[in-house]
Amino acid sequence: MPTLLLIDDEPVIQHAFRKAFHPPDYETITARTAAEGLTLFADRKPDVVVLDVNLPDSTGLQTFERVKQSDARVPVLLITGRGTTELAIQAMKRGAFDYLPKPLAYDQLRELVGRAAQVSRLMSVPTVVAESGAAPAKADALVGRAPAMHEVYKAIGRVAGTDATVLILGESGTGKELVARAIYQHGERADKPFLAVNCGAIPEALLESELFGHERGAFTGADRKHIGKFEQCNGGTIFLDEIGELPLLAQVKLLRALQEQRFERVGGTETIQTNARVIAATNADLEKLVANGRFRSDLYFRLNVFTIHLPPLRQRGDDIDLLTDYYLTRFATEFDRPVPVVPPETREALRRYRWPGNVRELQSALKQGLLQMSGGVLLPDFLGVLQRGQAPEPAEGPAAPARPMLDWNRFVAERLEAGSRELYAECLGVMERQLLTRVLDRTGGNQLRAAALLGITRGSLRHKLRALGLTIERGVSADDEREE
Repeated sequence: MPTLLLIDDEPVIQHAFRKAFHPPDYETITARTAAEGLTLFADRKPDVVVLDVNLPDSTGLQTFERVKQSDARVPVLLITGRGTTELAIQAMKRGAFDYLPKPLAYDQLRELVGRAAQVSRLMSVPTVVAESGAAPAKADALVGRAPAMHEVYKAIGRVAGTDATVLILGESGTGKELVARAIYQHGERADKPFLAVNCGAIPEALLESELFGHERGAFTGADRKHIGKFEQCNGGTIFLDEIGELPLLAQVKLLRALQEQRFERVGGTETIQTNARVIAATNADLEKLVANGRFRSDLYFRLNVFTIHLPPLRQRGDDIDLLTDYYLTRFATEFDRPVPVVPPETREALRRYRWPGNVRELQSALKQGLLQMSGGVLLPDFLGVLQRGQAPEPAEGPAAPARPMLDWNRFVAERLEAGSRELYAECLGVMERQLLTRVLDRTGGNQLRAAALLGITRGSLRHKLRALGLTIERGVSADDEREE
């Protein structure tokens, strides 16, 4: 549960925050003065700070600077009144996460605090190597002792202490973000910010602004100056996930930022220096994208300074047993359930499945199995992915046979009986998985047509597929090739 520290002297705002951010989602602590807030910051080590720039005993950026000097990694959101917006922009140049003008907009506040808490987690939760399957409870672990994983561990050790640009390659769900975080946490910039940008989840029109910022009036809807990640994360580390999705115009600016460590905001003329380390990752074949003219060769060579290849789960042998035991222990603790027994027939079925979604798909399958099982033994029947069989072969034309649907009455009854306190989220997750699976079956795996049927963008579909650990093994159709 993230801890949120609010430093603001207005009782109405303090009351609103306690009402909006409460257990089990957040623990909110409040202070009315800068001195009280700094004391709480040192004692409680919050995950996110929300700070008013006008306090009874401090004004301007004094308190912000002291917070950043104490721990530059903690995201700080500023609350600004009339006439203090320029102060907030100056703070963002120095590493503030974002700012909110008064009166506060509830939905925007929830969204920003949620993003800030996620960023804080990426920096603060340790990423450890657990070859035996054991790891600290409050850590994310790279689990495995397959030879290919040992090469990954050695590569992390070689490059972490340098400022070299790193390119992480691997199929979706293999753990590229974990490797990026391990490099960051074991490097010389571990006390500086770490910001992650999913290049495939941000609309193309906004991606350049997200990375490099924009000036007010640069485009329709740009009603205020925006500080991009490269400026905001100066001195820290930027993780560019799905780098193969980066538009060509943004590729030009990224190349310059890597080569010359400078750039301009969208719609601006001021040259801004940056000293951010870049770690990039993709599941795409960048050499093929270069050959097709969709990725700049000079940027590819600049990114390809040090490359780490992550093996797919199907090539990791007995690591499937290690990962199964590790995640079942972790999820059982999370759901307050006993760790189930995994019989030989279940282990054999898990090893036999090809796991097109890799470790992420295994996590999802084990979590669902743990929630749906009855008794203390995890039988293959409880793992829906094993009941569906292998991923479908590439296909076009007639719709694939419909997959069996979950008995919702039974599922809800079982979750209520188990004392679930996240039933809404659990039902949404299962519903999204079944909906996306059915639609993709109908389109033969064609994501462009599936997105059209769902009424969402292809980028949103891809984001949902990654979040749910779903991967489609198929050839790219002509429609896909044009839109990727």
